Amino acid sequence: MPRSSKSPIPAKKRMAGYRQRMRAAGLRPVQIWVPDTRLPDFAETCHRQARAVAAGDPAGDEIMRFVAAVYEWPEP
Repeated sequence: MPRSSKSPIPAKKRMAGYRQRMRAAGLRPVQIWVPDTRLPDFAETCHRQARAVAAGDPAGDEIMRFVAAVYEWPEP
C-alpha cells in the first residue's frame, strides 16, 4: 500500500484544530479531578466513608427538611 507523501501534522497543531472545532460547536474544555482507584488505601477509604454515612449524620434529617422547605419542587 503506498504511503502518502504528506508529512504528518504535529500533535500540538492537531489538538489546536480540534479545540477550535469544539469551541466553534459551543463546547468548552473542562478538567476534573477524580479519586485514584489505584491507590492501595482506596478501598479502605471507601469503606470508612460508607460506614460514616451509614452511621448517619444527626443534622441530616434537619438539613433535608430545610431543603424540602426552601426548594421549589416541580409538579409531576
